[in-house]
Amino acid sequence: MRPILPLLLLSVAASGCGDAPVASPTGLAPSTDVIVAPVLPSALLAYSDARLPLPRHFTGPSGGPPAIAADNTPASNVTTDAGATLGRVLFYDRRLSVNSRVSCASCHRQEFAFSDTARLSRGFDGGLTTRHSMGLSNARFYTSGRFFWDERAATLEAQVLQPIADPTEMGERLDELPAKLARAAYYPALFEAAFGTREITTDRVARALAQFVRALVSTNARFDRAVGANGGPNGADLLTAQELLGQQLYIGRAGCARCHGTTAHISDAVHNTGLDATITDAGAGNGRFKAPSLRNVEVRPPYMHDGRFQTLEQVVDFYDRGVRANPALDPRLRTPGGQPQRLNLTVTERDALVAFLKTLTDRTFLTDPRFSDPFVR
Repeated sequence: MRPILPLLLLSVAASGCGDAPVASPTGLAPSTDVIVAPVLPSALLAYSDARLPLPRHFTGPSGGPPAIAADNTPASNVTTDAGATLGRVLFYDRRLSVNSRVSCASCHRQEFAFSDTARLSRGFDGGLTTRHSMGLSNARFYTSGRFFWDERAATLEAQVLQPIADPTEMGERLDELPAKLARAAYYPALFEAAFGTREITTDRVARALAQFVRALVSTNARFDRAVGANGGPNGADLLTAQELLGQQLYIGRAGCARCHGTTAHISDAVHNTGLDATITDAGAGNGRFKAPSLRNVEVRPPYMHDGRFQTLEQVVDFYDRGVRANPALDPRLRTPGGQPQRLNLTVTERDALVAFLKTLTDRTFLTDPRFSDPFVR
């Protein structure tokens, strides 16, 4: 397999790479923005476990099941450095939308932990999505391997194609996508490096995008340095007394860890969390939704599938005393008598929970060049 050669910075319009501007199907004027070629280093960056192993507290016991036990990477699409490199370029390339106006990264921005600060995101023609953009930190770890808030995609490989074809989000025809990408001079070499030949197929697009998304593993928050690098309890001095109280509540009386487990802080399944007394969005059925990992939750408001909460304080207040009764409410949020739980946390305890959640912020992840936009604007 040939190594990727350095890709020169090319300041050319989309049409200069063989792509003619495409008019919006609703009559919006075609995009005239310049799409330059990606700038990649001469040596492949590290994405694979072989070159960048997961930390020990992700792969071994650490007060509970390890994150690796929930790994949804299929044997047929193990992440490689070349595959994730191609996925990174595809993730940021606006050519994947019908009018070359938006990319996957338009709704999943690195500085916001690959989510969006808007309650609903805008698609290629200005239309709004129906749910909030889900954060992608640690998406690799989810036992069932299903994706979207409602889990309608059985695998990540299936999920990554759906926004591309969605009539609101990116609006591109999947059967036309390979030929469109082939007109960009840089793709044949990237596909050859990733898959052994220069053939561009929709399946390979899906596999490369999935590899990049699974590479978005956040492991360098202050929580990690306390639990991992310092050998578990010996790193407790890296957390303040307030944060340690929040961690105790998270694991114990507040019950957060019952649904957000492992050191990757991932959801175990879909749940109805009592957001509404009357279900208005069925989600995966009966108002149940998947939740993203809580890693980097501090930087990606608003929260919930509909973006109804603007702050972490509002989220904690909801679980403390705002859970609504409805027939499908998760049993873990009910009292023994079947009523919605009321934690009755003090102000000090609610503040401590928020403080602990902020220890999950990984600043290096939010700026890591491996995950950044390779296209120079």
